[in-house]
Amino acid sequence: MTTQTPAAARTGHVRARLSPRRRRLVVRVVQYVVLLAAFVAVALLIKWDSVAENIFNIDAARALLPKIPRAFGNTLLYMVCSFALSIVLGTLLALMRVSEVRLYRIVSTIYVEFFRGIPALLYVIAVGLALPLVVNFSLTSTLLKVTIALGMVSSAYVAETMRAGLQAVPRGQIEAARSLGMSTARTTMTVVVPQAFRIVLPPLTNEVILLTKDTALISSLGLMIPEFELTKIGQNALSSGAGGGLTPMFVVGACYLVITIPLGIFARRLEAKGARSRS
Repeated sequence: MTTQTPAAARTGHVRARLSPRRRRLVVRVVQYVVLLAAFVAVALLIKWDSVAENIFNIDAARALLPKIPRAFGNTLLYMVCSFALSIVLGTLLALMRVSEVRLYRIVSTIYVEFFRGIPALLYVIAVGLALPLVVNFSLTSTLLKVTIALGMVSSAYVAETMRAGLQAVPRGQIEAARSLGMSTARTTMTVVVPQAFRIVLPPLTNEVILLTKDTALISSLGLMIPEFELTKIGQNALSSGAGGGLTPMFVVGACYLVITIPLGIFARRLEAKGARSRS
């Protein structure tokens, strides 16, 4: 018969007392303590006087506020028009990607890989500045330039999302529609595409968020004052030397959050709703 030493007996007694639930509680408390210590360390390193002067300057933010409504509206307008083009063109490209015609698949694949492989900024500059040099017409409307540039880039990502949605539609529903005498085109437009949109609606919402942020790229174009979007007015305020440090950029960032946070919440709710419907 083996006997335990007093130290081993105490260790075993302590281990026996720490149930899995208590161990999880201890680990969680330690994590909270470490996180709190990190916050305190960061707070001690920050120059709060400089933050109040150069980041959260009330006077600089107040001076920028009159320009916010028009720039906010322009940002939304650029996003909506670009997304409308990307949905139409992206759906067409997705249908071409799953088509039985090999030439359609080749053309759509080249388009998608090309526009996903170059930075969006380069294409915005190309449409806004280089396109008039190589074609016989000029785009005088900034809205049209932005819609074409961002819409065509975004359509490449939308096409891949839509392709996944089209391929996720159950094959049995397609066969059922064909057995009712529907043509291939009618089956695609009335059965496949609507269901694919329901499937890919959450990732499409995320694409809207990305497209909203991409509207900042058009600040590289020569814009008239009524055409300014959020990033442009932030840049102008920053370069004007009016004071306030980086406050204008933080105000602009907050305006973007007003758009993107509700969209993110909407996307998560759509994902949760879709998960419940599939369960």
